[in-house]
Amino acid sequence: MPIFSKKKREGSGGGRKKRDTSGGSRNSVGNSGGGISGIRLPSLGSTGPPAPGGGGGGGGAQAKNTGGAGAHSVGGNTAVFRVTVPDNVTPGEEFQVYAGNRIVKVRCPPNTRPGQSLQITVPVDNSNGGGAGGLNGSGSGGGGAGGGGGGGGGPPYGPPDSPNVTRIPNSEGPDGRAAYMVAIPPRVRGGQQFPVTIAGQQLMVTCPTNARAGMSVRIVPPAPPRSLDRPPEGPMGQGGRPKRPARPPDTQMFEVVVPRGVRPGQPFALLAGGVRVLVTCPTNASEGQKIRFNLPMALTRKKTEEASKLAKVKLSYDKDGWTRTIRVSDMKFQWIRMDDGGNVDTNKRFDAKNAAYVRKLEFVEGHDPRMRTGILSLVTANDPDAVVDSRIKGPDGRSDLVSYADIADAQVMSFEDKTDWFQRKCAELCVEWNEGHMRMNVRREFLLSDSMEAVMSLSRKDLRKVWRFEFIGEAGIDAGGLAREWFQLVTEEIFDPDMGLWKSCATNQMLMEINPASEFCCPEDHLIYFRFLGRVMGKALFDRQLVAGHMIPTLYKHMCGWPCQFADLEQVDEEVYENLKKLLEMNPEEMEYCCLDFTVTEEVMDVKQEIELVPGGKDMDVTCDNLPEYMEATLQYKMMGRVKPQLNELLLGFFDVIPEPILTIFDFQELELLMCGLPEIDLDDWRDNTEYAGEFDRVGSNHDTVLWFWEVVEEFDHEMRARLLQFVTGTSGVPARGFAVLQGNDGNVRKFTVHGVDAGEFVYPRAHTCFNRIDLPLYRTKADLKQKLELAVTMVATGFDIE
Repeated sequence: MPIFSKKKREGSGGGRKKRDTSGGSRNSVGNSGGGISGIRLPSLGSTGPPAPGGGGGGGGAQAKNTGGAGAHSVGGNTAVFRVTVPDNVTPGEEFQVYAGNRIVKVRCPPNTRPGQSLQITVPVDNSNGGGAGGLNGSGSGGGGAGGGGGGGGGPPYGPPDSPNVTRIPNSEGPDGRAAYMVAIPPRVRGGQQFPVTIAGQQLMVTCPTNARAGMSVRIVPPAPPRSLDRPPEGPMGQGGRPKRPARPPDTQMFEVVVPRGVRPGQPFALLAGGVRVLVTCPTNASEGQKIRFNLPMALTRKKTEEASKLAKVKLSYDKDGWTRTIRVSDMKFQWIRMDDGGNVDTNKRFDAKNAAYVRKLEFVEGHDPRMRTGILSLVTANDPDAVVDSRIKGPDGRSDLVSYADIADAQVMSFEDKTDWFQRKCAELCVEWNEGHMRMNVRREFLLSDSMEAVMSLSRKDLRKVWRFEFIGEAGIDAGGLAREWFQLVTEEIFDPDMGLWKSCATNQMLMEINPASEFCCPEDHLIYFRFLGRVMGKALFDRQLVAGHMIPTLYKHMCGWPCQFADLEQVDEEVYENLKKLLEMNPEEMEYCCLDFTVTEEVMDVKQEIELVPGGKDMDVTCDNLPEYMEATLQYKMMGRVKPQLNELLLGFFDVIPEPILTIFDFQELELLMCGLPEIDLDDWRDNTEYAGEFDRVGSNHDTVLWFWEVVEEFDHEMRARLLQFVTGTSGVPARGFAVLQGNDGNVRKFTVHGVDAGEFVYPRAHTCFNRIDLPLYRTKADLKQKLELAVTMVATGFDIE
């Protein structure tokens, strides 16, 4: 559905912060028949002041860096400009504007009025060495996108060469620098200096002692100094993509016997070369027959590097039977569960203990080539359509940048090594510096609206270019500090509950969840902001930046394609979770007295609304026979249904930047650590603000098991401490005022609690995130405690394996 058509804002709702909604519909254009036609994109109304450097009412795309708010492209074969529709121009009528150093014709799009801003894309003009030039800065201001061209002999925004300078043809040396003949100006004597401009650089030339005015001297100007537009340091070097060694496409054939009970077309799992794979029985085969299939050698080849200790523990522990495996037919990842008999469980009916659900996002190309649309749903984890590709094509679109063998190798790495691998792949996906990079100009007083305008005007390729930031009116070159500040400020503001898009989770005040009523708080543009946030979060991961907001675990699961189970409902809505658990224990008569149907009641802006969980749900009574379907429908609604439009846009924006396959190496907790960073945990503060209960009630911190516990925590590295905090509280975040103000699900202070239990009750520690409590068995030795605690903390992701 077209979510990006909006009417002019007449007022803000829901206590939103004041922000600039500068007039501007964005347009993509093509050069056809001497004119440029536009396709209308989102408008943000017209209530804000013009950006600094903006022109008057005419439709011009300003040249030079005048400080207009927005994003503009630097380099590449096209330039993007932001222009304003002049007065007295009607839809369909053509008007002329300056785009850099050229005059172009633009056809006014339908439903566009004078004063609105348009975005146009024109080919770079290489005729004068300066490129198309130009930047945004239309009369209406606003955070849009404009462009600067590369190409030609001079820099995109540099001044022209001096009149007395002539470039010598074919004079480039090994370093690419050309030679120039410079005429000595009048009244300049030997030994004196005179200024010239060459290739955008202002230089001082010393006249040779044996030369005089009117004579010419040959010079080779130095390489231009590093500036705001310099390529990034690090793995990308001077904008070059790291070269990858070619992989031989060798395969190995396996022959297996179809297991007993497997029918034609039915999948079954097996180990081939040490790798668990999913094989579908051919239609012309039956149990007991032999079948053959091929696997890449790289996937089955023995790894030369030892897997991390925690990864080994994780792969050996299968708590719930769910495993992400590779499907032989198309080499895609699919979740499967093995039943007690060792067969693939194909049951899709709800089971409170074993059922799991995973989000499925089908991408669809939208009307605007920069924006994909998608169809989001929550399906059973073993749905054969809920798969993730196991390879990524390189920028050339032909060779594999990431293969299933790469992912298989990375999945058993430590978190630190996984992060390094992920960042290397992002560097290889980054658009080379010479192909273009982006300047993001924003006004601090209208940070969110300017940033949204700029980011939403970019194509998916632009999102993978290097970005350089500038706060208009402030001196400073972005060498990394401005980028960090921008990501911090933008995500802080958009996660602010006063904005109306997000709200604090009822079960953990430190976590943010999508506000189901965001449409009422931001009626015209709430979905655009979720797409924008998704892009910002994806770009933060891509550029090794951090996000200033911890989300509920369910959202991280949706992002990395990790299954959700019934137990996850406790962190989303504890009351509903407890009520559903009680229904499981009722007999038919008690169920009938509950008078339940397939509906749920939501209260929005003090107005109650009845929502059907399934079509015709208000006419369907809940019975013991259809209780599994009722619980499944309730779980689906709470986990996704009530925020599906917002979540759809968030994921679409996120995957505009990050390819989904490379996220398969992380679990949802690792994704939170990657996005929000490892917290600085004050261990003394943690210990001083811990309470003890159960078997530890009387002895407290002096109990041997408690002493061992804290000794083990001291031995943990930063990652494991953060994982322990996630395990017990549901998030790796630490309150700003320390552990003394750690909150529970009721909003009151609930300190970190270590609850002692008899070792016979259960083997591994258990967590109650609503109460910030860990149930710790009375282990016989410190070594036993450490092993079981490491295992529980590592497997807090509900026991889902990756093989």
